[in-house]
Amino acid sequence: MSDSIHVEEKAEIDETRASLDEGDPDAIFGGSEARLALERKLLWKIDLRILGVLVPIYILNYVDRNNAGAARLRGFESDLHLKGQEFATLLSILYVGYIIMQIPSNMFLNYIGRPSLYLPGCMAIWGMISCLTGITNNFIGALLTRFFLGFVEAAFFPGALFLLSKWYKREEIGRRTAILYCGNLISNAFGSLMASGILSGMQGTLGHAAWRWLFYIEGSLTVFVAICAMFILPDFPTTTKWLTPLERKLAVQRMEEDAGVGDQGETEVGGQASGLILALSDWRVWWMSLAMTAQVVSLSFNAYFPTLSATMGFNNTVTLLLCAPPFAFASLAAFFLSRHSDQTKERFWHVAASFGLGILGFVIAIATMNTAARYVSLFLMAQSYAGFVVVYAWISNSFPRPPSKRAVALALMNAFSQLGNVAGSYVFPTMWGPTYRNSYAICIACAGVGIIMCWVFKLSLVRLNEKIEKEEKEKGITEKGFRYIA
Repeated sequence: MSDSIHVEEKAEIDETRASLDEGDPDAIFGGSEARLALERKLLWKIDLRILGVLVPIYILNYVDRNNAGAARLRGFESDLHLKGQEFATLLSILYVGYIIMQIPSNMFLNYIGRPSLYLPGCMAIWGMISCLTGITNNFIGALLTRFFLGFVEAAFFPGALFLLSKWYKREEIGRRTAILYCGNLISNAFGSLMASGILSGMQGTLGHAAWRWLFYIEGSLTVFVAICAMFILPDFPTTTKWLTPLERKLAVQRMEEDAGVGDQGETEVGGQASGLILALSDWRVWWMSLAMTAQVVSLSFNAYFPTLSATMGFNNTVTLLLCAPPFAFASLAAFFLSRHSDQTKERFWHVAASFGLGILGFVIAIATMNTAARYVSLFLMAQSYAGFVVVYAWISNSFPRPPSKRAVALALMNAFSQLGNVAGSYVFPTMWGPTYRNSYAICIACAGVGIIMCWVFKLSLVRLNEKIEKEEKEKGITEKGFRYIA
């Protein structure tokens, strides 16, 4: 981390603030219209650099994480001699490593300020580990590769959320979070299509089983994309070198205006340790960690989606192809729901509506084995992710400052919620198939708990807004300042 860069950036920021004190805050950009034009250009540039890289990374992140579910249909269990709950353990062990690493990873990212190197570097490592899964021959070998896969993958998603929160304002971040999370949803569609082609066409090639080729090919693709990403992904506004001086000043000023205070120098006191303490002592961080854990359990059908699709009675190739449309639909639902949430500056009811439709899908799946009805239920289940995307946008701008607290809070909530994936790995045991009524009942209960906890979180933010408004009136401030989005 270069001290000279920060000294130069601080000087530029101080210069900007001095000019703002003299009058029109947009004067340095040539007036309000010139600022709007520059801001549109800046947003287009960072959207292309950030989302254009993070979405493909996230697609491959989940492809590498979930390919075991597809491999299961083509001899993965029998070749590794898995028994009982060993397959479920392979799914859950990934999240143990994932949970351990998230908070240290985000603290380190905030310290070094170089996501352009850190995130793609971690991506290249997990791609190589994914390849190694293809050479395992027993449960222990697969267990070790899955654990370390989760350990390294942990850097990406909380790091990506933190990167977004450093560049985008509150009314902008929901849509961008949705676009990013669409990478997760698209991966389920894209991964199923890729797996269908590999598993149906490469059995016995060069003496290897098709499921082994699945890990080789997808892991190699991940490494290639990681190398490309290192040259495209930006760092933080004050450390990104390819911005013009005026664009850099605007990027910094936007975030200051959004929170009513500077992002770094005016809010960071005590460094990384202080941010850790602030996050751990905020009850809302823990409350949303629990809420998201419940929601993740309700979304546990994701890891078993090929298995649930197979209950409709089609062959393996058709089963995998049928997995794609529900998640393509979920991607569209996530984008439009998040966009509407941003436009209306409302979060809770968007979350509740999406998870409510998911509960309807679970009820349909419990009530009937009719093929058409069960396929409709898969669409309703998958769109629950749209509500989960809004939750991520919600937490990203509910803990705005200081950045060190935001980095820890985002990592903690995301890491803690992965306990839901550990538990969720055991929610769909084979013995409960093919109806999986007990599994769906668990999902309904957890979705309901998640909705109730989000309602309480909304009420807490409303009270905070009322407190802020009261303080503004007492100080005689007429211009409306920062407000939490509830």
